Amino acid sequence: MDKIDKKLISLLQENARYSLKKLAGDVSLSSPATAARIERLEKEEIITGYTAKLNHQKLGYNITAFISLDLQPSQKSTFYPFIKACPNVLECNCITGNFSMFIKVAFKTTQELDSFIGTLQSYGNTQTQIVFSTAVEPRDILLEE
Repeated sequence: MDKIDKKLISLLQENARYSLKKLAGDVSLSSPATAARIERLEKEEIITGYTAKLNHQKLGYNITAFISLDLQPSQKSTFYPFIKACPNVLECNCITGNFSMFIKVAFKTTQELDSFIGTLQSYGNTQTQIVFSTAVEPRDILLEE
């Protein structure tokens, strides 16, 4: 990956809807050469997709929380399909430490969150932290050019 690839990735992280013409101009390549680079980055799975960032609160999801779950390794085969199917789960990571799973969720009410936690507790002990504010929004890796 060279400086041009890194610049393209940075631009696409900034705004994945930039036109091919703008991207090509910003990296000083032709549009076909730029498109070929982007296609290669996608085929190499460096770029894995394009998404829209949503304002959860404007959609009514006022409760964001992090749930730590103590999951036994033998439960992973049933837990993973369950957690992947939960639409309110924004992220789930297997971690080290006193808990084995770290789950980020968004719910409209504390009652919905409480119900979800009750379901999770069938897999193990939980500990929950509710977010008051966010100093740094989720972001991608800043590539050095």
